[in-house]
Amino acid sequence: MHKQRMREESFQEEGSSHTFFRRLGRWGMLLAALLLVLWHPGKAQAEEVASSAASAIVIEAQHGTVLLAHQAEVERPMASTTKIMTALLALEECDLTELVTAGRNAFGVPGTSIYLSEGETLTMEDMLYGLMLASGNDAAVAIAEHIDGSVEAFCQRMTARARELGCEHTVFLTPHGLPQDGHYTTAYDLALIAREAMTNQTFRQIVSTTRATIPWEGREYDRILNNKNKLLTTYTGATGIKTGYTRAAGRCLVSSAQRDGMELICVVLNCADWFNESTRLLDAAFADYGWVTLLDAGEIVREMTVEVSGKTMLPIVAQGELGGAAPKDSLPALELELPDQLEAPIDRGEVLGLARMVVRGETVAQVPLVAGEAVTRDDFPHRIQHYFSLWLTL
Repeated sequence: MHKQRMREESFQEEGSSHTFFRRLGRWGMLLAALLLVLWHPGKAQAEEVASSAASAIVIEAQHGTVLLAHQAEVERPMASTTKIMTALLALEECDLTELVTAGRNAFGVPGTSIYLSEGETLTMEDMLYGLMLASGNDAAVAIAEHIDGSVEAFCQRMTARARELGCEHTVFLTPHGLPQDGHYTTAYDLALIAREAMTNQTFRQIVSTTRATIPWEGREYDRILNNKNKLLTTYTGATGIKTGYTRAAGRCLVSSAQRDGMELICVVLNCADWFNESTRLLDAAFADYGWVTLLDAGEIVREMTVEVSGKTMLPIVAQGELGGAAPKDSLPALELELPDQLEAPIDRGEVLGLARMVVRGETVAQVPLVAGEAVTRDDFPHRIQHYFSLWLTL
């Protein structure tokens, strides 16, 4: 990780934003905070690259910034990478200690399996290891029926959750990814789903595990699960995530890796050379991009005079760290949105504006700018009220 400081003259401020905030006053600051919550990084800065995959993408995991893309918006089947959403919902809806029983529909599901017997019971945690390491289609059905009573209802939940994450071209009709007309996603949508899943620490632990054992009911020995993602042992910094293959979808891989404080997520769909191509794309993104920190949490970005306060100078500070992925051959810009004037009273920590990190014209990260201290109002009515309060205490 490296830190790149911006000189004062590199700050860019848009007059239209100033006018907007000035007219709305404190309500404008609240709106700025809401816009921060709703904001998502743009895709315009992504570099379109050639790839042996039918579709491919590399994004930066923390903010979702798209770095490299190839046919990333084309709808395609995704095989067992479907199970990323299955696991995410299981972790969001269930405790790991919940007992999950394999019903008749889970028993004998074709394709990859952990060979569940009808009526066999495992904890949700064990089912998830069977789902993500051994890619158990039977585990996927057992989990779906445990949560929603039927595969159909669970798939509706999967599709709805994808929409919440901004996936506009994703429909789930199975919890495992076996071929079915109308079951599809895009490389971009799948990267968004994987990004959300990787914010869950239990999910991260499972998909980074190369080998595990879980009970096998009725046997004197346990099931041995080996992760099918070879990058976990061949790629430096690999952290996950999931393989998938059907004849209809081809070889699909969602992978992730972390180096120098930056984590990337790579998706390749219908890619015969899936591990080598994912390695090539990750290497290219790590070579071209690095993590840049423009502001530390609590760092003072400006001091402003506060009106009706006795001309108090108020430090304006970054509420959190402002950083993101930036090309190594260009300098990101720091843009500030602040009102032209501030007026007391102001609470410590009150949102006063925004700081944005801009790369090639696109905002890749932003953070609220807040008051570093409280400022009380100092005018005649306030003084009379203050003196009256003191008199009452005598």
